[in-house]
Amino acid sequence: MSGAIQPVPGAKPLSMWQQYGPSEKTVRGIVIGGITGGIEICITFPTEYVKTQLQLDERSATPKFKGPIDCVKQTVKGHGFFGLYRGLSVLLYGSIPKSSFRFGTFEYLKSQAADEKGNLTPVMRLLCGLGAGLSEAVFAVTPMETVKVKFIHDQGLAQPKYKGFVHGVGCIVKAEGLGGIYKGVTATMAKQGSNQAIRFFVMETLKDWYRGGDNTQTISKPIVGLMGAVAGAASVYGNTPIDVVKTRMQGLEAKKYKNTLDCAMQIWKKEGFFAFYKGTVPRLSRVCLDVGITFMIYDSIIEFLDTYWKK
Repeated sequence: MSGAIQPVPGAKPLSMWQQYGPSEKTVRGIVIGGITGGIEICITFPTEYVKTQLQLDERSATPKFKGPIDCVKQTVKGHGFFGLYRGLSVLLYGSIPKSSFRFGTFEYLKSQAADEKGNLTPVMRLLCGLGAGLSEAVFAVTPMETVKVKFIHDQGLAQPKYKGFVHGVGCIVKAEGLGGIYKGVTATMAKQGSNQAIRFFVMETLKDWYRGGDNTQTISKPIVGLMGAVAGAASVYGNTPIDVVKTRMQGLEAKKYKNTLDCAMQIWKKEGFFAFYKGTVPRLSRVCLDVGITFMIYDSIIEFLDTYWKK
């Protein structure tokens, strides 16, 4: 049959899944990536909430928040501790498929591009990471982030109108159509693509350097976490301006911008260069923690399966 993998003479026949289905590494990347995404968002969400609030708090003569600490204080005072978790359900619904697409796509692309030792060239590290980021941006991140930002922005209003995830999504779709949950898709693709290109490039490079090119060597989890934090920090300084534009495009006042480029131009003209780095401090702490935890959890589950579920 055309395109099928031909079995070696005398070998056990290949199943339909083995011939046409995704590789084991791809499937593991999808499943383990989803589990990893659910765990890490529960740990890091408060810093994501603060970052988004600061970015939505446009610069003015009398800004609502003086900084990340003040944002936390005002939120807890006005809505209680769990006010820092407003919108968590939205991210939980989205983080699992997001992480699944990210790691599943990366594992698939890596399996196609790696050499006989399982290593990637520097260029392929970037491209595989880019592919993973674009995949999660289109299939998970854009709708998830749009709804999340609208939920968080809605809480700052005198009379919030969203009563929950299902009600909120219903209101958005009713008012703006399905396109309402795909606001800022261009900026999101740019953000996620560059994010994962930088993170996977740094992560794979550090791992390869630490192991001397030998993929059979195990790296301790604290070291993996530290590498993840470095990769996260690199991505923050590389694309925070894109993140700011994306957040504005997905907020409740997105209609005042014609498109992503117009949003960036208005921020530049009205608020200046440093407005593009608004929310950097909370984002830096969140991303370093997020990426470090994510790779630690992912590698831990991979190791567990390799140790206890070996064929």
